[in-house]
Amino acid sequence: MQPVIRPYRPADLDAVYDICVRTADSGGDSRGTTSSDRLVGDIFAVPYVTLEPEHAHVLDDGTGAAVGYVLGTADTARFAQRYRDEWLPATAGRYPEPQDPPVTADDRWLLLHHHPERMVLPALADYPAHLHIDLLPEWQGKGQGRGLIGAFLTGLREAGVAKVHLGMSPSNTGARAFYDRLGFRELSVPDVGQVTFLGRTTDPL
Repeated sequence: MQPVIRPYRPADLDAVYDICVRTADSGGDSRGTTSSDRLVGDIFAVPYVTLEPEHAHVLDDGTGAAVGYVLGTADTARFAQRYRDEWLPATAGRYPEPQDPPVTADDRWLLLHHHPERMVLPALADYPAHLHIDLLPEWQGKGQGRGLIGAFLTGLREAGVAKVHLGMSPSNTGARAFYDRLGFRELSVPDVGQVTFLGRTTDPL
């Protein structure tokens, strides 16, 4: 059977958690590095499919199994507020309060979880949408990432959103080459540490 890009559905939730943790280390596997392999998914994937499922798409391997996804939000400021108002209460008690400054890997992730306003940066105001895309290693380099991004951009255009951004690790050179090919360009964002921000219009690829 042929792979297909389709809308996210609730039955994909466990696969989304799995894809997220298996690609969370600059594209590599981070399973076993935190107290729960669902922790990174609860920050960078599941809140999106929960709060804004209309902008979530998966790569289906042809058997119904999700092996990649693109997800995000049309409005970062609104999403950050919903994260605080809805997602933090929904996950309350799931993880301990982090130590600040962080001591463990859990602390580093959970400090991000408890500060969703970190997503709202004045330098990115002209790029209100943002996205996350991840594919399992065996599905990378086959043109499916381009299809996922295309589906996401179509949804943003239909929502009336003109520009989108993403954040990535500078060490993930393969991902950077992929984004460059799709017309993303580096954005100047001061004081963000080890993160590179890229942006583009939502025009078709």
